[in-house]
Amino acid sequence: MSRMHNWLASAMLVLLPMAALAKNPYPAPAVSEYKHDFDSLKRKLDTLLMYQRLGDIAAINEVNITSLPPRNDNPTALGAGNPMVMLAYTLVPKKLGSRKAPLLVFPHGGVHSNFSGVLIPIARELLEEGYVLIAPEYRGSSGYGRGLYDQIDYGGAEIDDTHAARDWAVENLDNVDADRVGIIGWSHGGFHSLMNIFRWPGDYKVAYAGVPVSDLIQRIAYQPSYAEIFSNFIGKSVYEDPQEYRRRSPVYHADKLQTPLLIHTNTNDGDVHVMEVEQLITALKAAGKKFEYKIYQDAPGGHGFNMIDTKLARESRREVYAFLARYLKPERP
Repeated sequence: MSRMHNWLASAMLVLLPMAALAKNPYPAPAVSEYKHDFDSLKRKLDTLLMYQRLGDIAAINEVNITSLPPRNDNPTALGAGNPMVMLAYTLVPKKLGSRKAPLLVFPHGGVHSNFSGVLIPIARELLEEGYVLIAPEYRGSSGYGRGLYDQIDYGGAEIDDTHAARDWAVENLDNVDADRVGIIGWSHGGFHSLMNIFRWPGDYKVAYAGVPVSDLIQRIAYQPSYAEIFSNFIGKSVYEDPQEYRRRSPVYHADKLQTPLLIHTNTNDGDVHVMEVEQLITALKAAGKKFEYKIYQDAPGGHGFNMIDTKLARESRREVYAFLARYLKPERP
């Protein structure tokens, strides 16, 4: 009986605190800070994994760059108006030596996310193709604490952050050929690709947008939860300022396309619905623009159909790389 009592006592030591937590959960700020601590640790582990999986073929570095000033509730405070400082990863193929190579700007997807995980094998393929990569951890990225996370500016200053990474790489990386710069991204990264070429068409020779967010207003229509999400990201609701949502949506800038562009979408994408990307395709055609696109029919993997390790995904990525190579002419092994 004494052993049973001991077991029960030990179990109560575990269960009672759990019950107390259920009745008295941590205040929201405490939970939020724990989340940021966890995200920071996870990002550091992912960075170690990147060094491990890419270090044999690439010189990897983490650089601090600047972009537009962050939001500041006190514009008269000391230092208000100073540029935003953020991190970017640079990856340079070791085989290049001192030779020049094309640059690919590679913004991550996921909004509150970072450059890690599924992007590492894709980065390896691009390095083997002969590209220099820069991956900006734009405002809103996770793993850098509350300060950067809360600066999210969906379709606004975050787009400037990605372009700032492009400019930094051209100015500071000796291997970069300034006349051969492209941009590539999936999902929210594809959104960055589109917004960058529409705003700075002369700065990019080519772009790829995989399953890209294209129309914030339509996105709210088929995923109503995004009404509150975008309102928090942008600072106002679509009802308060629909024109601001149009300004931040690629579909309404289709007439500005001058850069060779490839778009991919998938009919069973459960995140960025195919009809949202089809609207972009229709707008580009209506504007008389030349571009390439492919609508995959129920490709396994849904939203990430050509980012996974399947035969179809590898073939799709080879199509992407062939398209980029037409304009950037990388030095393959």
